[in-house]
Amino acid sequence: MLIYFDYAATTPMSEHALTIYVKAAKNAFGNSSSLHDVGDISARTLTASRKVIANIINGYEKGIYFTSGGSEANIVAVQSLLNGIQNNKHIITTATEHSSLHTFFKMLELKGYHVTYLHPNHQGVITPDQVQHALQKDTALVSIQHGNSEIGTINPIEDISLLLREKKIIFHSDCVQTFGKIPIDAKHIDAISISGHKIYGPKGVGAAYINPSVLWHPLIPGTTHESGFRPGTVDVPAIAAFATAASDISLEQKLLYDHFVSLRNQLIELLAPYHDKISVINTRFPHTLPNIIPLLFKGIEGQYVMLEANRFGMAISTGSACQVGMQAPSRSILAIGYNEQQAKQYVRISLGKDTTSTHIEKLSKVLINIVENFRK
Repeated sequence: MLIYFDYAATTPMSEHALTIYVKAAKNAFGNSSSLHDVGDISARTLTASRKVIANIINGYEKGIYFTSGGSEANIVAVQSLLNGIQNNKHIITTATEHSSLHTFFKMLELKGYHVTYLHPNHQGVITPDQVQHALQKDTALVSIQHGNSEIGTINPIEDISLLLREKKIIFHSDCVQTFGKIPIDAKHIDAISISGHKIYGPKGVGAAYINPSVLWHPLIPGTTHESGFRPGTVDVPAIAAFATAASDISLEQKLLYDHFVSLRNQLIELLAPYHDKISVINTRFPHTLPNIIPLLFKGIEGQYVMLEANRFGMAISTGSACQVGMQAPSRSILAIGYNEQQAKQYVRISLGKDTTSTHIEKLSKVLINIVENFRK
């Protein structure tokens, strides 16, 4: 049986979330927009779930819009916000955003928007000063991720938000990787995106939050579901399971954070004697998610390391699952100063609540074995 080290890509559903999903599928199967009693059960389940998510992010209940996942939350939130902004055509984002937003911003450029892609500093972070210097008279929106999925760096989104609020510029942040890992205070941000399957909830469900004071217009006019935010019958059982997983992980957040720090330190220590062959990219970055550990294997492509690790019973990755198969080096690794050859030597280890010290010890032995056998 494989030992799983790819929790940043997706997590297994928790038993509690599964139980609630089955219960909701049996009892809250009605269309939440239907006016009869069966629909009312679903509507009340939906309302309760909305309250749970809003409380966790310190947001307003009526600002929560459920989606089919983080990618849809990103795209629909940004486009809906842009729809509410007239004339201004400048957008600021980063070179390290998730592929859902990176490709979407590239498409917006073809539609007449001018997009500035900020590169992180030497610590992998986007600073408020960088945002300040990139602002233009016609800046419509800024979208900067909270936590990076490939190198784990955390951006100071509250500080950036304060800067933008003074200038009355809309700010969106992709919080998919940080939701459930570190605190998020949506009161300081105009819009955020989150997902269920990163926190032991179901796939195919996420949410966008837009502060009710912020103007937006629907992606598709005339849409009725989720207050016009998106079309399609709402998946109430999945949303109930998402809210359950979110509630559970928020209670465990501090304990899990400390758990990840301990495991991360253990892996770094075990690999230290081989630092000339295996380097941990973000050990000098002070603001990082401890559950994401990016490695570079000197002279060995990450794809080879991943396949060999899989052969020895370890499931690791070569970066964001949404970019695997594109045959391109990690944009995040390139953005922090590595060249293309080095970026192709990148491997990501990501930890979960079921990861143990024994798992880390076994992983280190496999990685060291791969390096030593490759040299031979």
